[in-house]
Amino acid sequence: MFAYVGSRTTRARNARGAGISVLNVDVDSGRLEPVQALAGLDNPSFLALNASGDRLYSVHGDLHHISAYSVNGGDGRLALLNTQDTLGKNPVHLAIDPGGRRIVVSNHIGASLAVLPIEADGSLGEVCQLIELEGEPGPHRIEQPHAKPHHNPFSPDGRYVLVPDKGLDGIFSYRFMDGRLLPSSAVFTPAREASGPRHIAFHANGSHAYCVNELDSTVTVYQFDQASGRLAPRQILSTLPSTYTGNSRAAEIAVDAAGRYVYASNRGHDSIAVFAVDPETGMLAWRGCVSSGGRTPRFLAIAPGGRHLFALNEDDDAIVSFSIDADSGALHPNGEVLRTGSPVCMVFSNSS
Repeated sequence: MFAYVGSRTTRARNARGAGISVLNVDVDSGRLEPVQALAGLDNPSFLALNASGDRLYSVHGDLHHISAYSVNGGDGRLALLNTQDTLGKNPVHLAIDPGGRRIVVSNHIGASLAVLPIEADGSLGEVCQLIELEGEPGPHRIEQPHAKPHHNPFSPDGRYVLVPDKGLDGIFSYRFMDGRLLPSSAVFTPAREASGPRHIAFHANGSHAYCVNELDSTVTVYQFDQASGRLAPRQILSTLPSTYTGNSRAAEIAVDAAGRYVYASNRGHDSIAVFAVDPETGMLAWRGCVSSGGRTPRFLAIAPGGRHLFALNEDDDAIVSFSIDADSGALHPNGEVLRTGSPVCMVFSNSS
């Protein structure tokens, strides 16, 4: 199995990344071994693989581009196919539609969603739809001057695109049909004031979603109506221990494949929070925190098979491997650490 790691690379970000790293993953030990470093890229900060694993896509944070790469099936190595403009500044996330024919991008500073076609060879066409997001900004004078979409995953059935907006304190839900987002279908679910919704992850059953809120370090549990795309808030919990009184920002959230546990990362406290999922209600119960093994865990990723979780510590240039206890969901550092510059995203190939 191969893993692909995006990084920050620019001086403006005080970054040390080389570009996109291709890694071989030992599924037994969680060890990561470098295969390739595709250098010369500006902030390839979020990645997505297509369903067949032969095409990789990256946004270029702080800029206004998205790129497509071919993936060698034998050794996992990458080669650039092409680059397109996203018609907005600082694209931060991208998601491929289930049919593999469109890709949706969140322009964080441009406050817009861009839809681009994926051509037959996997390269990208020009933006075919651009939707500007509008609403009442939250009260944080620095972080919430306007809409700031930060994530745009598809719902498990592929019918909706969910967009947590850090600037507006809420989540948009758009119907996706015939390769386009339907603006008339947009539903906006308000979140707690100054919470700053950042990323959202779905339970395997598709009826529950968990949103990590960056600014107040919380996770909100939502009931998701798969017919209408509406979210109904049910619960909110802190991602930090009650004894922690310092500053921290939540970053990433993940649900294990079986839907038994939820994990969220904290930048500042530099930890990973663990929650157990009630199988009947989808509600969460705090199970504690474990150190991420470094500074600023911007991202975490659960490897296919569910045996290992990787914490990407951006400011310590380190990816730390954890074993996941199958019975309790607890995380245990297994001693495997890969040193790599400013890692911020990690995805896995479908091959073993």
